[in-house]
Amino acid sequence: MPTLVIAALLLWPRLSDSAGDEHRVKVETGVIAKMRDGVALTADVYRPADGGRFPTLLQRTPYDRRGEVMAAYDLAAAGYVVIVQDVRGRYGSEGEFDPFRHEAEDGYDSVEWAASLPWSDGRVGMFGGSYVGATQMLAAMAMPPHLVAVSPTLTASEYYEGWTYQGGALMQLFTSSWASQLAIDTLGRKATAALRPQEWVRGAPVEAYPLLEVAPPAELAPYYRDWIAHEASDEYWRAVKVSDHYGQMAIKGLHTGGWHDIFLMGSIQNFIGLRGTAATPEARRDQRLLLGPWAHAPTSPEGKIGDVVFGQEAVPVETERAWFDYALKGVSNEYATQPPVRLFVMGENAWRYEDEFPLARARTTRYYLHAGRDRSAGSLRLERPGRSPAATYEYDPEQPAPTLGGRLCCGDFIPRGPYDQRPLESRPDVLVFSTPPLERDVEVTGFVGLELHAASSAVDTDFTAILADVEPGGYARFLTDGILRARYRNSTSAPEPIVPGQIYKYSIDLWATSNLFRAGHRMRLYVSSSNFPRFDRNRNTGEAVLGATRSIKARQTVFLDRDHPSALVLPIVPR
Repeated sequence: MPTLVIAALLLWPRLSDSAGDEHRVKVETGVIAKMRDGVALTADVYRPADGGRFPTLLQRTPYDRRGEVMAAYDLAAAGYVVIVQDVRGRYGSEGEFDPFRHEAEDGYDSVEWAASLPWSDGRVGMFGGSYVGATQMLAAMAMPPHLVAVSPTLTASEYYEGWTYQGGALMQLFTSSWASQLAIDTLGRKATAALRPQEWVRGAPVEAYPLLEVAPPAELAPYYRDWIAHEASDEYWRAVKVSDHYGQMAIKGLHTGGWHDIFLMGSIQNFIGLRGTAATPEARRDQRLLLGPWAHAPTSPEGKIGDVVFGQEAVPVETERAWFDYALKGVSNEYATQPPVRLFVMGENAWRYEDEFPLARARTTRYYLHAGRDRSAGSLRLERPGRSPAATYEYDPEQPAPTLGGRLCCGDFIPRGPYDQRPLESRPDVLVFSTPPLERDVEVTGFVGLELHAASSAVDTDFTAILADVEPGGYARFLTDGILRARYRNSTSAPEPIVPGQIYKYSIDLWATSNLFRAGHRMRLYVSSSNFPRFDRNRNTGEAVLGATRSIKARQTVFLDRDHPSALVLPIVPR
């Protein structure tokens, strides 16, 4: 077992009032674990003070282990050894941080180290959200023998599609804002080293003050340039593609996602992939999926997300305790007795258990796009189009359609979650298609897609889509969105330019939702070629993203006729 370096030892009373919590908690800070290459990672260990061996919960975070104090105390008080560790190159840990690249090997080594501690009974679980969910899935990809269960929250299944890119388009707002947040600690680490006067005061000239050159931009987030350089899903990304390894994993998993979360699809795919192909029958059986209305942001006490109040039922509750009680201790609770999927139906604002996702009883239904009197008055109908004129618009990359809420992270200058999409309707580069007011309630639960027949005057361009629930008063609530970069229409690993003027069928993935469209409401689809800055602007030139500055306008034509039946594809759940 690696040497333990203990900076402090504290004794805490029980912090939780939950039934069965009966342990005082010891805390050991600054505990060092050596990785296989000798790099030292730092952790804090919380454990029951009354001795014995307990299941162990490990969290590996780039966001500072000291921010998880309260959750760690409560889990330790409930009879777990809880370890919160800074990942490589972050806060108290040695090494250089390179997102995803070391998490499989470091995760394996950290799990096995945790299982070897004298207070551990050898059963290890992992928990946490966002990148902390990635550290779990990448560790599971390496198959450490003592990893029994995970609880990844609001995280991805791979780090090309759904983390850095979507449909071939760079998720620009997220990647840049996340890299900016990560760079703060990187800058602090480099500045701390430079500010040691004994290392430079004897040098010359005196203006060779190292802080002046401590962190050129390329040293603060070099991985950001790598992400842009690898705009196709090549070997750079396949090395950390978790979904390629589901069949080798033998872990139990509680996968928690949000309908408005930027990583929604990854949460769903992790559940589906492991439930269908995990290495053992027990692992396949013990996958759970929890889908709420959440965004990648806090939910208010009244259940407000974005500018919509979903009610008290939408307020997240801690799930780790009950999940690990079942998965690691064998407690017969809701995870033993209830169906594997629990989802929140927006519009109805109610939870429901299901046996699978997507729902087997959902009926794939096409709402065809029909031309209107102008670009904002198109219709969605169940009947196929006949001889219908095409719809056209001009897309100017210098004047892109703005992002209005939705699936965002991690800055606060654009709000996250559901917001009113009506401002898009006045733009000349947005096509709008709506149903008439619905005569009855219609539930849409599952995967949503758009089959779009279109042509462009450019050699490359984007097509975007947003689905909204329109209330009788006009408020158009965001539900889900998607994008497809034309050169990646057939494969994100093999770009193919388009022929200007030629008609192509674009299958745009709008991910998933669960929403009850009430009688009197409308379904509304927005079609355009930009959603900025959620996605980077396609400059229509076909050039690589890295280094591109030149833009041209594109004339876009969306076909709506019998031979080119563009359609919104919805999973309708019978009621």
